[in-house]
Amino acid sequence: MVIDASAVLALLNQESGKDRVEPLLSDSVINTVNYCEVIGKLIDAGVPENISRESIHLLGIEVIDFDADLAYLAATLRTKTKQLGLSLGDRSCLALGLKRHNTVVTAERSWAKLNIGVKIDLIRS
Repeated sequence: MVIDASAVLALLNQESGKDRVEPLLSDSVINTVNYCEVIGKLIDAGVPENISRESIHLLGIEVIDFDADLAYLAATLRTKTKQLGLSLGDRSCLALGLKRHNTVVTAERSWAKLNIGVKIDLIRS
């Protein structure tokens, strides 16, 4: 599974959908762009930098580098996702899902409208 920043944040912030995320963690990966988003949001919320980083580590999610191949793939998704206003972070997550042929887990309901060749698993209905 590829896990989006929104799903990790739902778990860490004890938000709706958190119960769907926890059982998936041991088999999940996150890319470095989404990793950056999660840590940044935690720091914005007042969590110390070292604790923010350790939080991701303790979840057991493997962090995958956002390399040139993923960057290219994310760029090709721009026109296909533009109507939904997806960010670079969103497209980076989807690109990793496409590259690995994995389901993408997210809290972003708008992603259910996507038809780009990757399965989307929404943690919230």
